[in-house]
Amino acid sequence: MLFSKRVRAAANASWEASFAHPFVTGIADGSLPLDRFKHYVLNDAYYLSCFAQVQALGAAKATDLHTANRMAAHVQGTYGAELSLHEKFSGMLGITEQERRSFRPAPTAYAYTSHLIRAAYTGHLGDIVAAILPCYWLYFEIGERLQGATPEEPIYREWIAAYGGEWFRELVQEQIDRLDAIAETVTEADRERMLEQFMISSRYEYMFWDMAYKKEGWPV
Repeated sequence: MLFSKRVRAAANASWEASFAHPFVTGIADGSLPLDRFKHYVLNDAYYLSCFAQVQALGAAKATDLHTANRMAAHVQGTYGAELSLHEKFSGMLGITEQERRSFRPAPTAYAYTSHLIRAAYTGHLGDIVAAILPCYWLYFEIGERLQGATPEEPIYREWIAAYGGEWFRELVQEQIDRLDAIAETVTEADRERMLEQFMISSRYEYMFWDMAYKKEGWPV
């Protein structure tokens, strides 16, 4: 069994919970209150800035020039495509510059990014790819599932369209293939650690939807 299939099967319960979460289904049918989506957008912009840093650390830890170049290209993609999409969402939601400056990440967003940064600093490239891949892969599967959904809210139609395209499929498949290639060259102990990185990130993906839906904040 390919390592990617092994980790995907191991994380299936978390992913199925994400598919069924009312944040995700609320985007599909348009019932999600916009204040929840606004909370998501603010936290996701913070998440993506950290995500790009972790991708950059992947480029730094690559052992060949081609992989370093491709990981660097993914950093550019995050800053270019993803954050430009968030700029558009911010405009549609009326998020002000003051709101951005005063924003502090919710506990789950902070914890998830801390997990990614820890994986990047303490592990090798396999740890990094295993930790960041659920974000790519889960969003693509959600985008595929929601294709054909036509919520009345324009911002939700934009979100659905962003993650179901061929360009995104290619990025996801590239990282899946990279994970499999690395898994073939490392020890079983490394593979077990990579599996754990993937599992933790998959659980955090579910928690991120929940964070946004409940408008999670710090208790004190």
